[in-house]
Amino acid sequence: MSYVLAIDQGTTSSRAIVFRGDISIAAKAQQEFPQHFPASGWVEHEPEDIWTSTVMVCRDAIEQAGITAKDIAAIGITNQRETTVVWDRATGQAVHRAIVWQDRRTADVCAKLKADGHEPVISEKTGLIVDPYFSGTKVAWILDHVPGARGRAARGELLFGTVDCYLLWRLTGGKVHATDATNASRTLLFNIHTGAWDDQLLEIIGVPRSMLPEVKDSSAHFGESTPDLFGGAIAISGIAGDQQAATIGQACFRPGMMKSTYGTGCFALLNTGSTPVASKNKLLTTIAYQLGGQRTYALEGSIFVAGSAVQWLRDGLGIIKHAAETGPLADKSDSLQSVYLVPAFVGMGAPYWNPRVRGALFGLTRNTGPAELAHAALESVCYQTFDLWAAMRADWPNSDTASVVLRVDGGMTASDWTMQRLADLLNAPVDRPVIQETTALGAAYLAGLAAGVYPEPTKFADNWRLEHRFKPAMSQATRERKLAGWAKAVKGVLASDEGEA
Repeated sequence: MSYVLAIDQGTTSSRAIVFRGDISIAAKAQQEFPQHFPASGWVEHEPEDIWTSTVMVCRDAIEQAGITAKDIAAIGITNQRETTVVWDRATGQAVHRAIVWQDRRTADVCAKLKADGHEPVISEKTGLIVDPYFSGTKVAWILDHVPGARGRAARGELLFGTVDCYLLWRLTGGKVHATDATNASRTLLFNIHTGAWDDQLLEIIGVPRSMLPEVKDSSAHFGESTPDLFGGAIAISGIAGDQQAATIGQACFRPGMMKSTYGTGCFALLNTGSTPVASKNKLLTTIAYQLGGQRTYALEGSIFVAGSAVQWLRDGLGIIKHAAETGPLADKSDSLQSVYLVPAFVGMGAPYWNPRVRGALFGLTRNTGPAELAHAALESVCYQTFDLWAAMRADWPNSDTASVVLRVDGGMTASDWTMQRLADLLNAPVDRPVIQETTALGAAYLAGLAAGVYPEPTKFADNWRLEHRFKPAMSQATRERKLAGWAKAVKGVLASDEGEA
């Protein structure tokens, strides 16, 4: 039993990877599933699509690896965080589509919570800000908008879960309703200092305690999959939200270590150790992982649009056919043009946190074409990362700026052009690891740790290998000019919201 199966359930696709005992990859499978946009700023998934695609990729990966269920020591789950599912305890039927983390429909609810003076206590207990991004107001919205749902929830008939929790419930045949501390910490309902659901928060946001799952360590025995799914029961021993799983997969176990993951969005985490650091720059304080009952905290910056800016070039504008074209196209751009894309398609995340603003292009000329737009889209991801980087360095007093290195992962890191520009704008090294599947690796590690396949964290960290280090090569004058232009563009977007108000 030297294999671990990692489920990586993401925003646009479900993936499964079989890892060997030496953390090499034996097989992987991926399947995209439909996105639903019923209104402006609304994003939904069919829970059944999440479930069926997950089962299919697991079966596919197991078959490709040429193994059976009895060869697999454990299953680890990592998931798109904050996405909210409410389902019937008896039938397993979801009462509404899953409301995705990107969804902004509860912006007015969040504005009212702030106006009523609730944000200070919510932020102090959860480490989060009051924003539609998080699960709590999404749960309340479902209860208030699905006929009879609030009454059914009060009677204990409905369950809430983030995607990990929903998958665990389905994998175990409805036997286990549980989550881990990292996912719980993203709900606005969980006290990150006491490590428990908080009655005051539940009352403020309007979610019955009976709906909530048990919260466990990130590496723990959660249950077993039903034998019919994969040809035999398999222990489920690890769960973490995708960004925390990537932090683990990048072996960022020491305080001060930082990683940034580039998927649909971009998420940077800085390990702050056993002490939660309250941000003065609108970053989030979150649980990085919980092992042996001990919580390790992180500062997190969340950018809502990273890879989805490239998808917009492909699907919205039609100027590329494949994501890999963007780097070479950006390389052909006119160096005399300074085109800035502020990709606030679903509002702006850290450190601005404005759900109402929308995206904008600045600096367009008659000569602006596909190359300049590709350049602006890729660069926008780097600029947004710089904003997080600067905020983290201001919040974390122990950071030795001379020795800080950013470890990166996710689909966009395959673009050498983007990673080089990132190093240039940060004026710091950017390290890309040999194993790019760091999110899935983190989930596999947590499961394998509990199952005895993988060693304790410091020994696991020795397995991290560098594939390429991007070193800054941009002049200080150019960097400062470009960053000033970005700051001006962001100011323009934020001012447009003030103009509407």
